[in-house]
Amino acid sequence: MIILGLNAYHGDASACLLKDGKIVAAAEEERFLRVKHWAGFPALAIRYCLEEGKIPLSDVHVIALNRDPSANVFRKVLFSVARRPGFSFIRDRLKNAARTGKIDADFRSTFPDEMKRFHGEFRNVQHHIAHLSSAFHLSGYPEAAVCSVDGFGDFVSLMTAVGMGAELQVLDQVYFPHSLGLFYLAFSQYLGFPNYGDEYKVMGLSGYGKPTYLEKMREVILTDGGGAFRLDLNYFIHHSEGVAMTWEGGEPKMGNVFSDEIENVFGPARLADEPISQRHKDIASSLQARYEECFFEILKVLYARTGQTCLALAGGCAMNSLANGMIFDRSPFREVFIQPAAGDAGGALGAALAIYHEDADHVRLPRLERADLGPGYTDSYIADLLARTPALAVASSRFRVRVLPEHDLIRELASRIEDGLVAGFFQGRMEWGPRALGNRSIVVDPRRNDMKEILNEKIKRRESFRPFAPSILREAVADYFETDAEVPFMQQVFRIRPEKREVIPAVTHVDGTGRLQTVTEAQNPLYYRLIKEFGQKTGVPIILNTSFNENEPIVNRPEEALDCFLRTRMDVLALGTTLIERT
Repeated sequence: MIILGLNAYHGDASACLLKDGKIVAAAEEERFLRVKHWAGFPALAIRYCLEEGKIPLSDVHVIALNRDPSANVFRKVLFSVARRPGFSFIRDRLKNAARTGKIDADFRSTFPDEMKRFHGEFRNVQHHIAHLSSAFHLSGYPEAAVCSVDGFGDFVSLMTAVGMGAELQVLDQVYFPHSLGLFYLAFSQYLGFPNYGDEYKVMGLSGYGKPTYLEKMREVILTDGGGAFRLDLNYFIHHSEGVAMTWEGGEPKMGNVFSDEIENVFGPARLADEPISQRHKDIASSLQARYEECFFEILKVLYARTGQTCLALAGGCAMNSLANGMIFDRSPFREVFIQPAAGDAGGALGAALAIYHEDADHVRLPRLERADLGPGYTDSYIADLLARTPALAVASSRFRVRVLPEHDLIRELASRIEDGLVAGFFQGRMEWGPRALGNRSIVVDPRRNDMKEILNEKIKRRESFRPFAPSILREAVADYFETDAEVPFMQQVFRIRPEKREVIPAVTHVDGTGRLQTVTEAQNPLYYRLIKEFGQKTGVPIILNTSFNENEPIVNRPEEALDCFLRTRMDVLALGTTLIERT
């Protein structure tokens, strides 16, 4: 059975290909179009998946979309009758329904010849069912509690379930207009971070503040002790006026979702170019604290209902790595699985998995251990690119270009990192999800106090309060962190041991934490060897790992990696087996 899964007409548009229960390929459209969080029809991601699988569109049995406009229709009608929202709200809902309903037309206009031979079917999968499926069916757990939390999808913001074998039994749901994700979004906008996906910046900022506004936050979102929550709608406008949204053909844009009442209670909103004050930091800290209270109340009830000790988590809120790192301390769950694309991009894979597991005879997929599901490039492709790159040919005296055996490449690159140089590491297939995990990474020495400033000056140019992440050999985790968890996809933050914080200051956040990525040789052999080589040289088996980009989507092709290297002040680039150095 061949299934093409899609997240379309929404932020982080993506595609995946599932063949006979095996993930062949998965990628976000932004990596091809070079527009962050690109929203619309993921034509290039679809084409890549089919080419990677060497499968014509005519062989696809099901095209699965992680949206279902027909879901919760009665509740939508009831809400409209009871609340009588404004015209703009109704207009936005109609636009959303129309977009997801034109999938067949977009396929026919984008793939006209291939669609003439296509005899498969289009299937809609409810948004949160796709999230739940992406979490549970990739976890490897025979049984687990499953939770999906995000902004909204098909009129739902929270769905919990218990997974057993191939089946998911839905337990609880929270419906529009109440949303934990929208609560976080509103305050992210209020704090001057208006771009789609900016919530992670607020998480970083929260470490610099104290939760002095927590009591006021508890008035904005209320809980009942039974796992349910509701917004005080006086603080929001999404339910009455609607929110201006651009979800098609570019970077997604959203208008403000908060009302004037937030400014009346918390003070004036920060403009994006205004300085960040201690008040802003304290509001961020209070926001995170209240989010955690609500989140762990949900998990407490979910555990009580299921009795499961394994948790599979998805949805946009599953990207809240601060809360994720507290699951073992603040809930009864003992094992956690969060797939690398836990947000809406991952819904493409979830939709495909949901369709696949409708057949009870289908064997479940093994636990997802690796995220390298995107395009890869051969050494011959890279050699041809370098041969026709004018900057390297004309100014050859400025660069040293060598093709090295793998052992020598790793040894020399580890030495350059030890010397404090900034290195690009472009290897293998591109990762699935928003994190660079060692295939499309910039890697540097975590021991240097000034490394954050060096990275931001040379390449990243991002806010100084945002932390950088450590990649560590799996066997060394307990020596450096107050945990021994395995976190291959960089989805959880844990406390770094106090005695180690001065050893690795570049990856130690102001609150003493680090967003952990564990690396094993089986998961990523080359990256593991690089970290191990660096550890043998320095005694510290950790590398600072940040995404290979400069205010753009993570690089996909060698051309983009080389361009980023040449236009920034990056010192070294390992492009496949080729090592490029500035002289």
